Amino acid sequence: MREEPAVGDGDEDRLKLYRGKRHFDTTGEPRGAESPPGDEPSFVIQIHEASTTHFDFRLEVDGLLKSWSVPKGPSTDPNDKRLAVPTEDHPLEYQEYEGVIPGGQYGAGAVIVWDRGTYRPHHSDGPDAFARALERGHASFTLNGAKLHGGYALTRIRSGKDGEREAWLLVKEKERKEKGRPAAKTAASGTPDPRRARSALSGRTLRQVADEAAESESEETDEPNEADETGA
Repeated sequence: MREEPAVGDGDEDRLKLYRGKRHFDTTGEPRGAESPPGDEPSFVIQIHEASTTHFDFRLEVDGLLKSWSVPKGPSTDPNDKRLAVPTEDHPLEYQEYEGVIPGGQYGAGAVIVWDRGTYRPHHSDGPDAFARALERGHASFTLNGAKLHGGYALTRIRSGKDGEREAWLLVKEKERKEKGRPAAKTAASGTPDPRRARSALSGRTLRQVADEAAESESEETDEPNEADETGA
């Protein structure tokens, strides 16, 4: 049995589902360890080319990344309502994960970090207010990322009870008009094409990440071992 790394007392149980789905001797995904929070909570949006290509929207909450799978990705158009399906909590280290999850593993496929940055909760009644808002089923926040900026809201539309899968909506909030100034214009494009989108970390596309991983694996396979070189 593999030993888990030392983490905070509560993190072990909170990452149980995440760890239980992965074989860390095969996948390059982080196992998760205790990580100090930053000055502001972080967010990351990853594009994941799994069985179906989708966006993973993750918010740092209470030392972990609360995660939702967003099939069509976040939109910059307030008229778009994007389905967001909760997934297991991820460790904070996952916000820097970019690579290819090997075949046969949970979520096999290429992953890039499409956007990342910090966010500001729209809740001022204490540090736990945002987590409580999510528990109640509605939370709003302002993103300050490399690509996305401005107010967004997550709203639960299905509780997950009675055999239904829990579901949320991710919506861009309309920009507020300041007195004497017009409201800021919102980009009309809505959502990026995931196959053409580039990583905010490396500038690579999903295809480039997959091709580089395949090339690296091929080079490792072609390398002669020590026994071959010595004729042993």
